[in-house]
Amino acid sequence: MIEAVLPQVRHWLAGRANTFTLIGVAGAQGSGKSTLVRDLAVRLGAEGLRVATLSLDDLYLTKAERQTLARDIHPLFATRGVPGTHDVPLGLGTIAALARGQVVPLPRFDKGQDDRAPRGDWPVAPADTQVLLLEGWCLGAAPQPEAELVRPVNMLEAAEDPDGTWRRTVNAALAQDYPALWERIDHMVFLAAPDWPVVAEWREQQEAELRQHAPGAMSPEQVTRFIQHYERLTHWMLTELPERAGLTLRLDRQRRVV
Repeated sequence: MIEAVLPQVRHWLAGRANTFTLIGVAGAQGSGKSTLVRDLAVRLGAEGLRVATLSLDDLYLTKAERQTLARDIHPLFATRGVPGTHDVPLGLGTIAALARGQVVPLPRFDKGQDDRAPRGDWPVAPADTQVLLLEGWCLGAAPQPEAELVRPVNMLEAAEDPDGTWRRTVNAALAQDYPALWERIDHMVFLAAPDWPVVAEWREQQEAELRQHAPGAMSPEQVTRFIQHYERLTHWMLTELPERAGLTLRLDRQRRVV
């Protein structure tokens, strides 16, 4: 995958050696975003660029903050992932400091604890960072039209959000809070999965690997419920984001670029 992306990234960075550039990598769970970002960071670093990496996952609200949302707005907000469960100001502040050339601590989230990692454990980006690689499953997503929100897309929505309060609140956050973050992205790569069933397979593969050495990993049944939080926006992004991304890579079931 790196060889399909690197020439375009080099083109985007040509002539911008002294300019901070933010490259986003969007794609469904299990599509290979983290691997691609890691490989890009290594290759660009070897070419003499100062590179920092950040995941949208690292910007999740704390567990206590999400529990407050679950109590005050809707119980489904206890689960991290959807728009409305990220600390957008933290992301904007981090990006702004990087753009100013400052030495910046990069937020990190501990998924094992389901909470933000202690600030002392955050890695530090170098001064005068030239490239920030930001990846996230819903990175760059646009809000859905109201008509798309009426019908549930899965059993989770049908059983636990029958009146649409949760999905409409998610959509409102996407419309109101996230554009300021998306506007900081200079160029976008979108890893387009074949379809939702393949995304579900990929996510179960990830968790199956974790079960081999992590006692707290989710069961197949828990994975099925968990990924339903992401299904609506994943469908929507596969429909509308390819037209807006600077580079869209369509993947097959083995994550090969087709």
